[in-house]
Amino acid sequence: MSTTPRKVVGAAVGVAALAGALLVQAGTSQASAVQLPPAHAGFDYQIGGAYTPPSGVKVVTRDHSAAPVTGLYNICYVNAFQAQPGAEGDWASDLLLRDSAGKVVYDKNWGEALLDISSDAKRKRIADKIGALIDSCRDKGFQAVEPDNYDSYTRSGRRLTANNAQAFIKLLSARAHTDGLAIAQKNTSELAGNRAANGLDFAVAEECGAYDECGDYTSAFGDSVIVIEYTDSGRSKACRSWGGTLSIVQRDLDVSPAGSSGYVRKTC
Repeated sequence: MSTTPRKVVGAAVGVAALAGALLVQAGTSQASAVQLPPAHAGFDYQIGGAYTPPSGVKVVTRDHSAAPVTGLYNICYVNAFQAQPGAEGDWASDLLLRDSAGKVVYDKNWGEALLDISSDAKRKRIADKIGALIDSCRDKGFQAVEPDNYDSYTRSGRRLTANNAQAFIKLLSARAHTDGLAIAQKNTSELAGNRAANGLDFAVAEECGAYDECGDYTSAFGDSVIVIEYTDSGRSKACRSWGGTLSIVQRDLDVSPAGSSGYVRKTC
C-alpha cells in the first residue's frame, strides 16, 4: 500500500497486437530491451482481486500472486518497500525499519512495516527477496512490474532518504530488466526527473489528477503514464487535461473485485 489516500493493497502477450514502443534501457552494465505498455490504452487496476477485465481493456495490473490475462499487457504489482500487513515475520528482524526505541516504524494508514533500505548491505538483502517475486512475475508471463511504496522514505520520520530509495529502486530495475520486464515508477513525482538514472520505464500515478501532478510525470515519461484516481473529481480533472493522451481509470480505494459491494470503475 502507499500514501495517504493514494495507496491500496495488494501469458505472454500478443506482441504484434500490443507492440507498443520498445525502449532500450542502459541502467545496468548491459542494455536491456523491454516492451512498454501501450499509451492511452484501456486500463484496469486489479490489485485488490482478479476478475475478468471489462471490454476495451488492453492493460491490467494484478498482484504478483495472481495470474496474468492472456492477450493483454500485464503489470505485476509487488509491495517492494514495505511489508504487507501482518507479514513482519516474513522478514529478518534487522530488515524492518526501527525508531530510536527499537520499535518497528509503520505506514500508519495501511498498517505496513517499512523495510530498512538505509544501507547497501540491507538493500541487497531486501532486493534479493523482492527480486525472487520479480522473477515469479516473469515466470507467470507478466510484461512489467510495479514496485509499490517507492515514497516510503517520506513516512520514515527522516530515517530513510530519497537517495536510499533511489539506490534500492536501481537494484529492482536491474533485476526487472534482466528478466526482460519493464518497470514502473509508482507515485513519488518528486523523483520523476531521475527516472532514466534509476532505470524506470513508465509511471503509475495515483491521484495525479486530484493533486495536479500528472504533468510532473509526463515531463519525465511522456505519454507512458498510467493514472488511477479514487474520486469523481480527481477523475474529472485528469480526464479534462489528460484524457486524450494517458491511460486513466477511477477505482474504489480498496480496489475491490467486480461483483463486490464496494466496486467502482469509471473511465474518461
